[in-house]
Amino acid sequence: MIAIIDYDAGNLKSVEKALTYLGEATTITRNREEILEADKVILPGVGAFGDAMEKLHSFGLADVIKEVVNQKKPLLGICLGLQLLYERSQESDGVEGLGILKGKILRIPDCEGLKIPHMGWNSLEIKPGAKLFKGIENQSYVYFVHSYYLKADNKDEIAATTNYSTVIHASVEKDNIYACQFHPEKSGEVGLKILKNFAEL
Repeated sequence: MIAIIDYDAGNLKSVEKALTYLGEATTITRNREEILEADKVILPGVGAFGDAMEKLHSFGLADVIKEVVNQKKPLLGICLGLQLLYERSQESDGVEGLGILKGKILRIPDCEGLKIPHMGWNSLEIKPGAKLFKGIENQSYVYFVHSYYLKADNKDEIAATTNYSTVIHASVEKDNIYACQFHPEKSGEVGLKILKNFAEL
């Protein structure tokens, strides 16, 4: 069973639909016991960093996510879900993130000819051996929607990068923690393969 954490984050149904298509049993929940009993957990997200952290705290989910990490259960952050795993974001000054991983969430720099938010398909430079990308060709395209990006502190944790005005750390892997800035559930066959790889960890 894969638990999709429900904190009014926006892209829950599309994540659930993709996993159901793959034949995976899922539940959308904010119930602590259901999340901790699941085999794997997904933290999705669309929206603003500060609002999301406020909701995670109000639903008592920030501590549950940390419990999931401590249990060594596979956890996948998607889009805003990736950003929330870090300490803070330029989007919401003074708001503390979950602080599970180390790095900065920065606004994508303005660049002539490029629109922000970054919306569209970009190719990935994939690190050899990255578990989420098993069986996926380097330079495969995935779908992004974001105005802020990750600059991870630890280069060893970076599983994939892309370029859009700057180098964007598009995916990270550390122990049982996995995260993607892009939306695998909106990334066609490549995205489905990434979700399948997570489900099979």
